[in-house]
Amino acid sequence: MHASPTIFALSSGQGRAGVAVIRLSGPAAGPVLDRMAAPRPRPRYAAFRRVTDPRTAEVLDQALVLWFPGPASETGEDMAELQVHGGRAVVQGVLGALASISGCRLAQPGEFARRAFENGKLDLTGVEGLADLIDAETAAQRRQALRQAEGALYQIYENWRRGLIAAMALTEAAIDFSDEPDVAADALGKAQREIAPIAQAITAHLDDDHRGELVRDGFQVVLAGAPNVGKSSLLNALARRDVAIVSDEPGTTRDVIEVKLELQGLAVVLSDTAGIRAAVGKVEEEGIKRTWQRLRAADLVLWLVDASDPNSYPPPAELAGRADRLLILFNKADLIYGSALPPPSEDALTISAFKGFGLDALIQHQAARAAARVGEEEAPALTQARHRQQLLRGR
Repeated sequence: MHASPTIFALSSGQGRAGVAVIRLSGPAAGPVLDRMAAPRPRPRYAAFRRVTDPRTAEVLDQALVLWFPGPASETGEDMAELQVHGGRAVVQGVLGALASISGCRLAQPGEFARRAFENGKLDLTGVEGLADLIDAETAAQRRQALRQAEGALYQIYENWRRGLIAAMALTEAAIDFSDEPDVAADALGKAQREIAPIAQAITAHLDDDHRGELVRDGFQVVLAGAPNVGKSSLLNALARRDVAIVSDEPGTTRDVIEVKLELQGLAVVLSDTAGIRAAVGKVEEEGIKRTWQRLRAADLVLWLVDASDPNSYPPPAELAGRADRLLILFNKADLIYGSALPPPSEDALTISAFKGFGLDALIQHQAARAAARVGEEEAPALTQARHRQQLLRGR
């Protein structure tokens, strides 16, 4: 068998920085240090070295160098780390020098994690958790991803796996000793008692209202209503920047516009949609069709009503039947006064997207709804559609 190539990559972020971290993994990691940053440091101790180009002996930088012999490393292979200055010329010079060494190549995306998985350093849920941790944008996403990367889901699934293996062994024993009724019946009874709590735990794990996916992908909030009720103005006000075009002309918004927000540590995806009415033309008809697709999949619908228009369009019956995922917003409160303002309630708020009135209460309401759906964060939750599909198949 041929030895696997030694891979290397810039592990820190792209761009100018004080320090850039370049990592290597594979059988040539040690010899690379011998050629470019000799002498090789003691395992797991940082050493200050000059990094040179093995082709010309030119000094590329002064760096901290670390050496991690396998299998006691993150990937299970020999690894090395070069902490160089983060200037573009330095990083490109070191990467170019590494690429010139036989047996070394630039790592493909995710290849370090893949080698860790193949060498038993990470399970698949841990790899997915690590990817989510890198992509985390909110505190809730970070906490969930870190728990998964540290093995919270792995421990649950591993315990189930052990129980199922034990039940299989008991079932096989019942088959092998089928000529002894007492032994067979006892083994089958034990297998059933082993499986029953696992089946119950899997059902409870699946019946989580998709809270893990909500944290990972974001709480989906859709702005909807008739044309010209202020949906795009509200989107801009909540995003605190001009995201959508605002116009008095009906049908200005034709496609769905998304903005990602963070509310009290939770990710929220806010979508502005086309106003619902009898479509004028095929383009607007397609926009309204997409609006309905978003409404049916939304975690929360903010249905805007023009508070100054007594004939303003109420939410359709299909949405009214989902009160737990619907909030009516009486917008344009700045155009009416006093007793004419609709009274606030659990299912309705009065706001002015133009003046900013009532937006703090709206933000708190959205955050409370999202937190209620997510529930207790400490309990490990399904975070990937793959997890859910496999558990449904296995159940």
